[in-house]
Amino acid sequence: MLRDQIVVIGGYGHVGQGICQVLAKSYPGKVYAAGKTLSRADAFSQATDGRVQPMQIDIHEVPDEQLLAGVKLVIMCLDQQNTAFVEVCLKQGIRYIDVSADYRFLSQVERLHPLAVANGATAILSVGLAPGLTNLLSLQAARLLDKTDNINISLMLGLGDSHGKAAIEWTIDNLRRDFHTITQGKSQPHSSLTDGLKTDFGGNLGRRTAYHFNFADQHILPRTLQVPDVSTRLCFDHTFLTWFMSALKRIGILNMLNVGWIRDGAVSLFSAIKLGEPLFALKIDAYGKLKGLPAHAECFMQGTEEAAITARVAVLLARRLYAAEMEPGVFHIEQLFRYESFEQDLADIADMSSQVTVRT
Repeated sequence: MLRDQIVVIGGYGHVGQGICQVLAKSYPGKVYAAGKTLSRADAFSQATDGRVQPMQIDIHEVPDEQLLAGVKLVIMCLDQQNTAFVEVCLKQGIRYIDVSADYRFLSQVERLHPLAVANGATAILSVGLAPGLTNLLSLQAARLLDKTDNINISLMLGLGDSHGKAAIEWTIDNLRRDFHTITQGKSQPHSSLTDGLKTDFGGNLGRRTAYHFNFADQHILPRTLQVPDVSTRLCFDHTFLTWFMSALKRIGILNMLNVGWIRDGAVSLFSAIKLGEPLFALKIDAYGKLKGLPAHAECFMQGTEEAAITARVAVLLARRLYAAEMEPGVFHIEQLFRYESFEQDLADIADMSSQVTVRT
């Protein structure tokens, strides 16, 4: 059977809709918005005048092999608890893209590399803003130096932006969680929203204090870029709210987010908040050596609508993966691509600049 279908699981969700709508322009009738609730997939399909087709798939159940018989590419926009569905895709040689931000899950998919190689399938992880563009810009900064000793990644999110429920739930859950990273080869404990670091985001944004947060890139890049010390921090465009959330963490209030009704209330509150602009900003600070001297490489990015840029990155990867054979295996985005591959296509929603300072 000819494999020519693109299935976007979670395709009627916040990010998935954007992916489906753009891909359907290039592959009309071949893009399917899939999910557990067929009525929602049907409604979205009708809203696109049938350019996107509906499909019912429950990722919590192992799919029948026949269901995926015509599928060439799967784009996963839902969080998964295990790799059973991914394994079915790879065993059938289906190409796979995942926009998940949860490293606990991504680390499980990494271990499927031999399975992907054996079946000629390519899977790409770290697709979106963070991880995703943070990985690519960290690679860009590291390439500006001869040797990179450490990378600080800082992410600012605008409270005027619209985020899907899954993204908000992930953020709320990680406000209370402690985590570990590997620094200089040793396990280093961290507590979210602590250890603030002043970061210059450039332009009109200037210097802001960002705090440790459990983004996946800091777990991935020490291996893929061979940089021994990588840390990622978060702040919001409202300085007071960033400080207030950090204060709540220090006195233990955020630990109450593990109580069901409190968590649900926090998710509803963050969903309703529209206090600022729908912006995001990234800053990469890489420190190391250039021509034998201490050096500092900086990459700046500013843009609007985090969900839109996540969808755009996924679409750009999907087009490449759909059109051509790539090396089989499981890879993070920076292992196959450089930022230059996407710069022109992202120019309308994101501006990037970089510079290197040599300290003598």
